[in-house]
Amino acid sequence: MITEQTARALRAAMERAGVAWTPSAGDRFFVPDRGFEEPFIVSEMVIEVRDLPSGRLIRFNGTTEWALDSVAADEVLWVPWEHQLRELLGERFAGLERVPGEVEGYAVVLTDGSRHVDVEPERAYALAVLAGL
Repeated sequence: MITEQTARALRAAMERAGVAWTPSAGDRFFVPDRGFEEPFIVSEMVIEVRDLPSGRLIRFNGTTEWALDSVAADEVLWVPWEHQLRELLGERFAGLERVPGEVEGYAVVLTDGSRHVDVEPERAYALAVLAGL
């Protein structure tokens, strides 16, 4: 999984590139600066997305144990899955390769020949997306 720091960098790069995230069922996100370490997942029963005249809202249903009923969608950080990062790469994606060695990893190879390497595939994809945006 990508880190909160990488999620922040992705959001900034996507904003600069004019690429918007539309929250949908199954998407992961961080709620920064609220003391939550793990990402949440949008789910129709527990976490739902509502479009209101004031903006998009992410609502937490049945969260009596938290002091969090809802949060504006622009306050959360999207944590894309591997397939979502691959979709962001689009036609630039050439392949994913295993990198052998003392510390095994993965390289996302783009059509321009560049390689973006990390120990986790999602993080390698994120590096490639950041390089491309």
